[in-house]
Amino acid sequence: MNMMSDIELKTEFFVKPESVVRQIWGKGDTVLLIFAGAAAEFALNKAVDWLYFTGRLPSDPLGRLFSTVSYARQIVFADKQAALKAIDVIDSIHNNVEEKRGQKIPDWAYRDVLFMLIDYSIRAFEVMERDLSRAEKEEVFDVFNRVGKRMAISGLPENYSEWEQMRKDHLQQDLKYSDFTGDLYLRYRKHLGFLRYRILLETQNLMVPENVRELLNFRRRSILNPVLRIYKLSRNIRLDKLFRAIILPKKYKKEIRSLDILPA
Repeated sequence: MNMMSDIELKTEFFVKPESVVRQIWGKGDTVLLIFAGAAAEFALNKAVDWLYFTGRLPSDPLGRLFSTVSYARQIVFADKQAALKAIDVIDSIHNNVEEKRGQKIPDWAYRDVLFMLIDYSIRAFEVMERDLSRAEKEEVFDVFNRVGKRMAISGLPENYSEWEQMRKDHLQQDLKYSDFTGDLYLRYRKHLGFLRYRILLETQNLMVPENVRELLNFRRRSILNPVLRIYKLSRNIRLDKLFRAIILPKKYKKEIRSLDILPA
C-alpha cells in the first residue's frame, strides 16, 4: 500500500475517498453540466432576487460559477475539519448578506439550492458516464443533506425517498419566469457571446427537469444529444480539454484547467 493510501486511511473525510460524489465532482465535464442546469433553475427561482442584491451573479456569472466550484470541492475533497470550515464560511457569507439586507433568506430557498446540487450531480454523471444505482444516489443525497444540517437549515428530508417527493414539490411551488429570469439570461448572453450562449441553452435543455424546460420555453429535446456522443469519444484521444477551452471564454483559462481533479 502506498504512502498516500496510508494517509487517506488515517484521515477522516467529510466525503469518503471511494465515494461516487468524488467521481462526480472530480471531473470538469460533470461539474460544468451541474452548473449549466443550476444556472437555468436559479434564474427561475422565486428567491433569485437575493442574487441580485449581492450583484455578484449578474455582474460575473462565470466567475460566480468557478468560486462556487471552489467551495464545493473543498467540501468534497478536503478532510472533515477543513470541509466543515468551508461550510461554515459559506454560512457566514449568507448571514452577512442577510444582515446587510435586513431580511432572512427563506429556508425553502436554502433547501432549493441543496436540492439542485443533489439532482444535477446525479443528472450530470448519468449524462456523461453511466446510470447510478439507488445506493449511489442515496450517497449523493447524504453528502449534501449533511451540508444542510451543518448550516442548520430547517425542514430537510430524512432520506432519499422523502427528498424525491420534496424535490417535486419544490419544482412546482418555487419556480416562475420573472423579470429577473429574462435579465439573467441577457447577462448570460452578454458574458458568453452568441455561440457559447447557444451551447449553454442546449446544455441546459439536456439537463433540466420537464417543468423547468417548459418555463424557459425550451424544445423537448436538445440538439446536443448526437454531439455528446462525439465529445465522449474525444476524451479517449484527450481532445476534451481543447473543446472546453473553445466553449468557455479565454479569461477563464486557469479555472478551466483546474476543473479536472480526477484523471479522465
